[in-house]
Amino acid sequence: MTVVHPIARAWITTGGTGAQNYDEFADDAEITAIIEANPHSALGIEMPHRAPESLGKSFLDALPDAVARLAEAKADGSYTPAEQVVVLYRITAPGEEPAYGLFAMVDTDQISTRADEPGLVIRNEDVFIAKVRERVALAEALGHLLSPVLLLQTGRGDELHAALAAATETAGAPAATDVDQAGRTHAIWLLGPGPEQDELTALAAGGELVVADGNHRSLAAQTRGLPRFLSVITTPASVAIQPYNRLVSELTTTPAELLDRLRAAGAQLSPIDGPVEVPAAGGTVHLYLAGQGYAVTLPHVDGGRLENLDHALVERLVLRDALGLDPGDKRITYVGGDYPASWLTGEVDAGRAELAILIAPVTVDDFVAVNLAREKMPRKSTWFTPKARGGLVVAELSH
Repeated sequence: MTVVHPIARAWITTGGTGAQNYDEFADDAEITAIIEANPHSALGIEMPHRAPESLGKSFLDALPDAVARLAEAKADGSYTPAEQVVVLYRITAPGEEPAYGLFAMVDTDQISTRADEPGLVIRNEDVFIAKVRERVALAEALGHLLSPVLLLQTGRGDELHAALAAATETAGAPAATDVDQAGRTHAIWLLGPGPEQDELTALAAGGELVVADGNHRSLAAQTRGLPRFLSVITTPASVAIQPYNRLVSELTTTPAELLDRLRAAGAQLSPIDGPVEVPAAGGTVHLYLAGQGYAVTLPHVDGGRLENLDHALVERLVLRDALGLDPGDKRITYVGGDYPASWLTGEVDAGRAELAILIAPVTVDDFVAVNLAREKMPRKSTWFTPKARGGLVVAELSH
């Protein structure tokens, strides 16, 4: 019995609706600007309170606007319906190897978050419950899912990669294409019932599926009691892990006192001459505050691999102990790999933040080891690229 299924009733973009997912932004004003430039963007539905005509409303108060926007998009031909389909997915860019995936529905009861909980879908990060509640409310209001959970097939990934490459090669012209903010082209093809669909869903379900992006969305499906959730099942050869950094808008102490507290905790600090970049390898993090950068080696703590990941040490020793900030504090912004180091230090120089924390990417070995142990990664620690695009394939929940 497979845990990966066709989408019973899908709405497929005819173009122009593709969007970054709601949680890929460091600045809410970017969301508003994107929706203003492209009113058909699915962001106007996913983040209704950030649409220009809904500014000033809370997320919950703006949900009727989201419902109206989706209904309008379906009525004006921005989406076309399809039944019992999976959707082939290919992402290409000059100089990059193609990335492949399969849009499908996955059984929610397969989600596992600890070693003694059975299930093929491994969710691996702590989450912010307020974000989960928003995703639950959106699904309830819309009756549709617009953003997929990105799942990494760890058991038969190589076979799935080859099969998806072959399927897209012979599928003819795509049903739709979309170009993202990085210049990558996202192409989709519908695949209805038949032996090829059966083969691909079997390969997609052929081993443990690790949540690479969408921990909040997968928990929202559980919380809402959805039997299945929308996903893109991708392959290890299709993704890479980029840095996931932090900005602190307001310090709770002076820069000098922060550095003293870190030294007192056993950290080793040395000034950085020149531009402050993301560290080349783990073990050292870079801080930028008051116009100066510092290379900081944080002391290891009691525990194993997970507790001593750079992101875990930053959360515990810098944010909690030295600054007294909970990870969910509104003064902390989690900044994904689409934003270069110069953007983060520029935010500090411009006075919009007081501290930038630059952290080397988590290694694939560490990511896999933590997941196989069914332990949770630190919040916002893995920025997988390329991201699956939202708003290309919409799953209707009433079917």
